[in-house]
Amino acid sequence: MPKIVKITTFPKLLDLIMPYSCRGCNTLGSVLCNRCKNHIISCNFNICPNCRKDKHSASCKTCKNFPPSYILGPREGLLSDLIHDYKYNSTRAIGDALAEIFATKLPNIQNAVIVPLPTSTAHVRSRGFDHTYYLAKRIARIKKYRVTKLLLRDKNTVQVGADKSTRLRQADEAYSINPHIKIDNTKTYILLDDVWTTGASMTAAIKKLRDAGVQNIIVSLIALSELD
Repeated sequence: MPKIVKITTFPKLLDLIMPYSCRGCNTLGSVLCNRCKNHIISCNFNICPNCRKDKHSASCKTCKNFPPSYILGPREGLLSDLIHDYKYNSTRAIGDALAEIFATKLPNIQNAVIVPLPTSTAHVRSRGFDHTYYLAKRIARIKKYRVTKLLLRDKNTVQVGADKSTRLRQADEAYSINPHIKIDNTKTYILLDDVWTTGASMTAAIKKLRDAGVQNIIVSLIALSELD
């Protein structure tokens, strides 16, 4: 498996005084040059986020009840830095680049709908935008999918630093199904999140959709954290 390495040193400083610099190699012109994009795309990362075992297709033979999943790579090196800069520095250009890369990984499905996992209101306020929804819209534009806010955030729980059992409980209480959106089982619902750490958020989202009657679910993630 190719490792997504970090080469860049001071991209944010460079961005202040000149056009965007590539986060991977410092080449001027964009936040991620074509060479570094292709490096991430070529990463053959086929790990089941639920059991952390290798899988030979989108579906995991070990986790038969877990939906097919697509992940760009491990949360390390360049990919980790991209996610951090995108979320915490509100660098939307990185969201555009990640969407372009991720679109190459997702299958071409008719009647597919992207369901972004809702970001807490506190995080949206502090960051200035909903990073997952922004990413969903960009991917949908490229893949010609639709985006729907089928999941709602009921509670602004903070999961950073919480243990797995606490995260699971918080996530289960945090999400609900939007009563104004009708479930259509001719469609495939693609759940989108940035990082899987303990998996509490995605696990809760899958359960909410299944309890609501959704039959066709795909899990999509930018990165898989080493933490379990």
